[in-house]
Amino acid sequence: MSEHNTNKEELTSTEVKIKEAAKRVFTRKGYAATRTRDIAEESGFNLALINYYFRSKEKLFDIVMTEQLQMFVFSVTPLLNDTTTTLREKFHALVTHYIDMLTENPALPFFIMNEINVNPQGLLTKIRMNIQFPYIMVQWQEEVTNNKNLPENPMHIFINLLAMTVFPFIAAPMMRAKLGVEQDIFNNMMEERKTLIPQWIEQMLAGNTAINTDEKETKTGTQKGNHKK
Repeated sequence: MSEHNTNKEELTSTEVKIKEAAKRVFTRKGYAATRTRDIAEESGFNLALINYYFRSKEKLFDIVMTEQLQMFVFSVTPLLNDTTTTLREKFHALVTHYIDMLTENPALPFFIMNEINVNPQGLLTKIRMNIQFPYIMVQWQEEVTNNKNLPENPMHIFINLLAMTVFPFIAAPMMRAKLGVEQDIFNNMMEERKTLIPQWIEQMLAGNTAINTDEKETKTGTQKGNHKK
């Protein structure tokens, strides 16, 4: 291996180590409370080297946050726009994707939620998000066309799906501390939820149909009763 390639690999390794250290510190303390010196102490590199690679805490945060958003949000774009899978297959794939990702990166939702809650406008001005899921929207509209009882806005279903998938990871520290749930037990539960959550979503869709049908029948019965009077 040439000296040039060795130096390049060392530089890349150093950059990655600094970013990983920054992610850990930002996750624990948040952007506002984090000092560049904290990242230096966490990474084991001096301030001058961190400033050489990233110029400022703000630039480092932007890079780290962008990568985390890419992982959490943009990584599902190909999945949701896949023209070869059905709507229900997408629900199942989405749940599996997030559970696998959060099992590997359990601090990810804390990191993103903390910054959104602390400074939503500041975050949006730093991170330009252009999220488009055109194909799954087409599929949902086809579903609504075939079943008039479903809500036209699919966000109700997506929010429920994400809540059931992501919230257990947010609650995991409490479950371990207060309920004594060991990590292997928690991981087994998450594996089970890969199957359970899509089933629950199906029941929600079926339940919504039943509720709306009952409401229509009730209204029709009431109208008939009023008409007889």
